[in-house]
Amino acid sequence: MQSGAVLHHLDAARHRASWPTVSAVIPTLNEAENLRWLLPRLSGVDEIIIVDGESQDGSADLVRKLRPDAVIIEQPPIGKGAAMRAGFHAATSDVIVSIDADGSMDPKEIDAFVALICCGFDVVKGSRHCVGGGSDDLTLIRRAGNLWLTRLANMLYGVRWTDLCYGYIALRRSVVDRLGLAADGFEIETELCVNAITAGLRVAEVPSHELDRRSGESKLNARRDGLRVLRTMMRNRRTPTRQVLPRYEPGFEEAG
Repeated sequence: MQSGAVLHHLDAARHRASWPTVSAVIPTLNEAENLRWLLPRLSGVDEIIIVDGESQDGSADLVRKLRPDAVIIEQPPIGKGAAMRAGFHAATSDVIVSIDADGSMDPKEIDAFVALICCGFDVVKGSRHCVGGGSDDLTLIRRAGNLWLTRLANMLYGVRWTDLCYGYIALRRSVVDRLGLAADGFEIETELCVNAITAGLRVAEVPSHELDRRSGESKLNARRDGLRVLRTMMRNRRTPTRQVLPRYEPGFEEAG
């Protein structure tokens, strides 16, 4: 969807009293410096859930200081997928937004994701490669790998996505159980998207600009995690349900 259309729907949704409540789920592992930047910018969400993998840099203490209203879940550092699943289970708002702790995802974009949920979509995935998107962080190897995996997903699942391996995602809380999420690692993002298609959910992309990680090193390993993404796509493939573009409804309705 073009950015102008997103803004149009955003304006329409904002003028309705039915704008949904929003939970931000943030997996965290030694991201204190990045959280110092991110947390004050999450003023537009109703609930913040930090899933901390036993950070050694005081991440949890910093969250308690900057956002005493945040929910903190502490668990062993199994992986991003395990953290996201725990956060989804704990969320209480109408809409869940998964956002990285490293400062690479701009919280100002959250409203555009939620606007498309209000338009009838069940899952809204950010794209760095559709019109209006971009990245300051992708290396050549990661860009090429993501492009190849995206093309394969399009072929296997009958979709026309532009970006598969990006974790800025919004979804209705009411569809979490239908997704059947089980991944522990970075492949959780792919699992969420392909399971949404096979479950017959309505999925949209929205332009997103990925910023540079503000500090520290990424936990992603291009080769290892790329193979996990590939295995997830092949293992989870079933005959996809044909998607029908939903009508624009003048209110937020939970999908059953």
